[in-house]
Amino acid sequence: MSQARWELENAVQTVQDSDVDAVYHWNPAEQREMQQARPWLQDPTYFKRVRISALALLKMAMHARSGGDLEVMGVMQGKVLGDTFVVMDAFPLPVEGTETRVNAQAEAYEYMVEFLETNKVVVGGGWRDKRASGREENIVGWYHSHPGYGCWLSGIDVGTQLTNQKYQEPFLAVVVDPHRTEAAGKVELGAFRTYPEGYKAPDAGPSEYQTIPMEKIEDFGVHANQVRADVEAGVVE
Repeated sequence: MSQARWELENAVQTVQDSDVDAVYHWNPAEQREMQQARPWLQDPTYFKRVRISALALLKMAMHARSGGDLEVMGVMQGKVLGDTFVVMDAFPLPVEGTETRVNAQAEAYEYMVEFLETNKVVVGGGWRDKRASGREENIVGWYHSHPGYGCWLSGIDVGTQLTNQKYQEPFLAVVVDPHRTEAAGKVELGAFRTYPEGYKAPDAGPSEYQTIPMEKIEDFGVHANQVRADVEAGVVE
């Protein structure tokens, strides 16, 4: 009963039989071809949506809730299908802090790099595309929590995401608000990409200001034009 209610409240969609291979099957050649084409370089708005597995969503929500009023951080594992990020799993990193320091700390990035390295094994003098975690998918992004102040990217978050998009593309940022999740009964999250440096973003609507506390609006406003907030997120089972 609890599982059915959670799936209903979070609009979890069951993957149809015809889509199972596309979502769950790992195709190294397909991913290499995408990396070689790099269509996001020609179109900063190339990625349109995110499909998150129920497992990954639940793990991110539980991790965010465990941090209480502190921010927590983790990485997401999955792949890219066309203009869609597919997040299959999520792994917490041992980093926590306040909004102004968690993502600025060098330790956060060091943990992420260590995770990337330890999830590969060397075979015959070269890298084999098999992860120590038991999953073959790549790291496709990072997530962190905003306890009580909504899903958006702060100035520090924007800098982190810009760096990741420079060196680890394709890469996605997800923000989870555990306090609003608990109050609403469904996971409150947002998925984001940043525009390249120097890119003039199209005008965006002002609706985000309605959900951000007054003490956060200035930080949001300064960096709002650097962030894409139109990446649609959905959950699959």
